[in-house]
Amino acid sequence: MSLSACNQTTNKQSTNMTDSTTVGQLPAASGFEKTIDGKQTKLYILKNTKGVQLAITNYGGRMVSLLVPDKAGKMIDVVAGPGSVENYEAAKGNYYGALIGRYGNRIGGAKFTLEGKEYKLPANNGPNTLHGGKEGFDIKVWDAKQVDDHTLELSYVSADDEQGFPGTLKTTVTYKLTDDNAVEIYYAATTDKTTVVNLTSHTYYNLNGNGSGSILKHTLQLDADGFTPVDKTLIPTGKIDKVENTPFDFRKPSTIGSRIAEGDEQLKFGQGYDHNFVLNKHDLKTPIATVQGDNTGIVMEIFTEEPGIQFYSGNFMKGEFKFKGDIKDDNRTALALETQHFPDSPNKPAFPSTTLKPGQTYKTTTIYKFSAK
Repeated sequence: MSLSACNQTTNKQSTNMTDSTTVGQLPAASGFEKTIDGKQTKLYILKNTKGVQLAITNYGGRMVSLLVPDKAGKMIDVVAGPGSVENYEAAKGNYYGALIGRYGNRIGGAKFTLEGKEYKLPANNGPNTLHGGKEGFDIKVWDAKQVDDHTLELSYVSADDEQGFPGTLKTTVTYKLTDDNAVEIYYAATTDKTTVVNLTSHTYYNLNGNGSGSILKHTLQLDADGFTPVDKTLIPTGKIDKVENTPFDFRKPSTIGSRIAEGDEQLKFGQGYDHNFVLNKHDLKTPIATVQGDNTGIVMEIFTEEPGIQFYSGNFMKGEFKFKGDIKDDNRTALALETQHFPDSPNKPAFPSTTLKPGQTYKTTTIYKFSAK
């Protein structure tokens, strides 16, 4: 368990990209040098011995670029998103690449009760709180320490009552790029008051490359027999439904777009996939999700200690913001797979608990591993 009780876009690639290219180039570091709230933002580069490179900014702890080889050996940037701090700021509320906290996903009615006390949060997604509130971890400047060429340690202290959450929460997130082309993310947090915690990474992926078009022909497999259905505001009803005989059955590899247009009520609520999947029994040795790009053959396997994963098919991308290479964030040109505890768990006692108490340590690991075939 992650809470320790003791411890229509075109497939054409741009050939004149201004701040990065889909193939083989990281964005300019100068685009990430800015002072925000008195703290300096920067771009940090991790490398492995295989030539894979990962770019991260301490503005929101965001994964900016990840260059991995495709089936022909060409380096492809599989992270979709902006190429400068200014463009991330402009796209606030889309969470591109960001670390999410204190609470990833939604809390219904922007409130919860803990140890008999009600806590009110800012509503920033209809009547609900999404991804930690109006000023979540995604817009904070994290303290950064580059341990070595393949490890970056980020830390942030969230004050008591920040965005309405109780307790001073000390959070550390470590990114590690391994020589087997995996991005390992280690989350840890402690509190001085009983609180709720649900941390995740909201990186958007296109395994054909940033700016390469729709992700609907990507193939997805999810080891999940169930999912948590939602109401029209995307808050879980509290039930766990079987995926069998529904468009949510990805237990066998299926293209993302094969059933996304079906007249299913849940798909209508999410305008596509924006749902938490209840993962089958698993550990860090076996992938619980696998995605493959249809053009590049790049495969992303996900390993996690979390009980759920939010699959988001980029339904609310509207072409309003600028990605790397002067590409627009057009509808469904990227996807997110956010490992997590379930949405609205503080208000759903039957869901796995997200409560963290003083003296306990929240610890969880998620791994995104890349190959090609």
